[in-house]
Amino acid sequence: MAFFDFWTESIAIDLGTANTLIIHDDKVVVDSPSIVAIDKRTDKIIAVGTEASLMQGKTHENIKTVRPLKDGVIADFNASEQMISLLIKSIPSLKKKFFTPSLKMVICIPSGITEVEMRAVRESAERVNGKEVYLIHEPMAAAIGIGVDIMQPKGNMIVDIGGGTTEIAVIALSGIVCDKSVKVAGDVFTGDIIYYMRTQHNLFIGERTAEKIKITIGSASEELESPPDDMSVQGRDLLTGKPKETLISYREIAKALDKSIVRIEDSVMETLSQTPPELAADIYNTGIYLAGGGSMLRGLDKRLSKKTDLPVFIAEDPLRAVVRGTGIALKNIERYKSVLVK
Repeated sequence: MAFFDFWTESIAIDLGTANTLIIHDDKVVVDSPSIVAIDKRTDKIIAVGTEASLMQGKTHENIKTVRPLKDGVIADFNASEQMISLLIKSIPSLKKKFFTPSLKMVICIPSGITEVEMRAVRESAERVNGKEVYLIHEPMAAAIGIGVDIMQPKGNMIVDIGGGTTEIAVIALSGIVCDKSVKVAGDVFTGDIIYYMRTQHNLFIGERTAEKIKITIGSASEELESPPDDMSVQGRDLLTGKPKETLISYREIAKALDKSIVRIEDSVMETLSQTPPELAADIYNTGIYLAGGGSMLRGLDKRLSKKTDLPVFIAEDPLRAVVRGTGIALKNIERYKSVLVK
């Protein structure tokens, strides 16, 4: 067996709608946007990750940028497979090898995923030389990454706000007791900002600019203790067609995102209402854990805490909580066998 281990490399992948992260040898070796640029004439991929994201919204007719994952699942099978393959090949320590090693992989998937979508993820992994492929549900991986002991007979609530979906789950005894997956997350927030700028400022902005606004001054509440400075935004004036610049404040972004955040709040409340009473008692003591990039929205923890009357904690480095948990599951496959889908 040891001889075959020499030919096998273990990697953990968080295949996200917005970013793909890969762990190899306990280190995050790939952290790249889930986007590819394709030459339409030859159908070949010309850039992947950061390089492709710089081209977003700036391409001519022969190049298109594609995000192969939508709402946390594979939407473009061919592009996603090529993206995974190129990202795995870019792992520094695998580059040095003369041959392609076979891979033992743990990949995380949304909890509301269908059998067909699961098969698509598994087939993609097998095509890039995955010999042993395990899948793990995102909220489970997030819980492990945050440091929650999922084996205990104790209820914990995880809210993972990613790029495509928000995963809400109550976990106890290595299982998901009740969960909800809503398609309101980072991408919807970005869309809300684009819509707000169009309707309130007559300014047409692209996805990259909206994403930048969300990161720089994004807020879930109009009252912040330490508010960010106003931000100047450039785009195209919808009335004159000229490029123009506008100043916007975090309060405006809080207004723009309000409807979507209410939907997340409602989903959290719905999940709490389905939680068995013994576990609800545990959650009253342990509170709610937030993970994923969306949880970095200013004031979101306070807003959720006010809505649920529970303490809300943000994971440290929330962007990497899921991939950290996936990496821990990969290292201790025997221990976490019960939570992995083979």
